[in-house]
Amino acid sequence: MANETMRIFFPLKIITYSQGEYGLEDNPMEITPAEAVDYEDAILAAIAKENRHFENNSGLAEYIHDEVLNEKVYSLYPSVEIVDGELWGVMTAGLKESLSGEEVAVLIDYVCGQNSDGYGEGFEQRPIKTSDGEIYVSFWNHENYSLKLEQDMKNSSPDLGYGGQVMG
Repeated sequence: MANETMRIFFPLKIITYSQGEYGLEDNPMEITPAEAVDYEDAILAAIAKENRHFENNSGLAEYIHDEVLNEKVYSLYPSVEIVDGELWGVMTAGLKESLSGEEVAVLIDYVCGQNSDGYGEGFEQRPIKTSDGEIYVSFWNHENYSLKLEQDMKNSSPDLGYGGQVMG
């Protein structure tokens, strides 16, 4: 069925509420993508739990309304991944056939919408319990937000495979 995948990367915004002597502290703090690496397993578990709510095996692709994308994209799943020592969000699209440049732009726009108002909005409202307290993970950050295709991430720093300056 599938003959290729496309991966779209984006920065995460992660807020932590530390565990204090009498429960969770009232002063939330944003953590850096490098600090967020420590929470990768907890975030992946929370994403897996959230993904169980999909009604079929296509993930977020079930909500694509664009006719052409609907024909070519058979699955779309969110995740996180460590890239060059930092935790990034990633959407993996399973494709039946390659997308044109215009179709890639439409898919990126769709992913941006899911991150800000769809899947990401609901996900960011659910606490993820860690040994340090609770974290809230947002796939959307209105400041310096950008989406990058996997090949753009690799091209940023060919010696490392990934990395380099990718936000613009």
